[in-house]
Amino acid sequence: MASQTHKQLSVLTGSTLAFTVCFAVWVMFSIIGIPIKTNLNLNETEFGLLAATPILSGSLIRLPLGMWTDKYGGRIVFLVLMLCTVLPIYVIGDATRYWQFLVLGLFVGVAGGSFSVGISYVARWFSKARQGFAMGIFGAGNAGAAVTKFVAPSLVAAYGWQMVPKVYAVAMLATCGIFWLLTYSDPAHRVSSSVTMRDQLLALKDPRVWRYCQYYAMVFGGYVGLSLWMTKYYISEYGLSIQTAALVAAIFVLPSGVIRALGGWVSDKLGAHAVTNAILWISWVCLFLLSLPQGGFTVKTVQGPATFVVGLNVWVFTVLLFVVGIAWGFGKASVFKHIADEYPKNIGVISGIVGLMGGLGGFVLPIVFGALVDLTGIRSSAFMFLFAMTCLSLVLMFFSSSSRKGSHKLKIAEILE
Repeated sequence: MASQTHKQLSVLTGSTLAFTVCFAVWVMFSIIGIPIKTNLNLNETEFGLLAATPILSGSLIRLPLGMWTDKYGGRIVFLVLMLCTVLPIYVIGDATRYWQFLVLGLFVGVAGGSFSVGISYVARWFSKARQGFAMGIFGAGNAGAAVTKFVAPSLVAAYGWQMVPKVYAVAMLATCGIFWLLTYSDPAHRVSSSVTMRDQLLALKDPRVWRYCQYYAMVFGGYVGLSLWMTKYYISEYGLSIQTAALVAAIFVLPSGVIRALGGWVSDKLGAHAVTNAILWISWVCLFLLSLPQGGFTVKTVQGPATFVVGLNVWVFTVLLFVVGIAWGFGKASVFKHIADEYPKNIGVISGIVGLMGGLGGFVLPIVFGALVDLTGIRSSAFMFLFAMTCLSLVLMFFSSSSRKGSHKLKIAEILE
């Protein structure tokens, strides 16, 4: 009989592998959407909607999936979820019309709901002192976005975009078998059968949950939104080929996904609040610089007119984007460390709510990015919007810190009395 440690590692390995494949599928349109855009003559907003449609369904289903995980266990819910996506993924290669891609994208997007299943499933196998690290390792599976950046462009160049969904469907089916062989079930991890859906949804009344939703909508929603958008951005802004653009975009996508494990470990050691506060300030600085549009201005000097160039070259831009990706990788881990610390009994439903809002951020942002470009003609407007989101998060963090200090002073006063 397998030891508890063996079960923990096996569950973590199988779940992380499954989530990596699911995430690669979830952002597939960020690559195949580019030739589809050309073939169908789509504008920027239509491309944003195409890339984001899977994100919508994957986000909306996270709450019910989190609730079902609490009730029925993560192993069976995860397996059924993956099996349901195999056929829709495969059929995408045969679609020819815009509405067909949108409808199939909704079905394929269900793969993105795997996060709320896996994060709850994995967390319950580990002690509180190690949950942040374990959830961070699992969350590193969102580096599946980088897998798509590396694999999909090569398949498109060699065989056409239609080959990508065919290969991904086979990969998903194989992953189902591997996941089932590696993982285990524990009835003790399920909530009581007497707990109703209404009981679970009472968490929506907690203002802390909505604050975590805002943080996650920025760090995860921003990550997904830029993962879908950056290949197209590099092509349009810097004139790179699709293969080069996808490779350079992976400099943001891959580290941000992988570093999440370290973010979980640091959150265990330093506390989720301190880590979240730090990454918000780092993001604030970098996003301000990234939001500067390419351009210039001329001023009169004593020696005549002088022209100053404003904007970032591709390498400075990529370095700043890399720093943002690292910060968000830590932030994605710290937000869920908050959840594990404060909601140990119903982590499934809370992670479902927060994951839903984060995923909705990933759905809305590419559409907003496209609409802003269509309206303003400024491509860096995407980063202007993310900068504004960061400002809002910092305001919420300020009031949260004030509340924590007030609560701490009250406890001290009670002790002195």
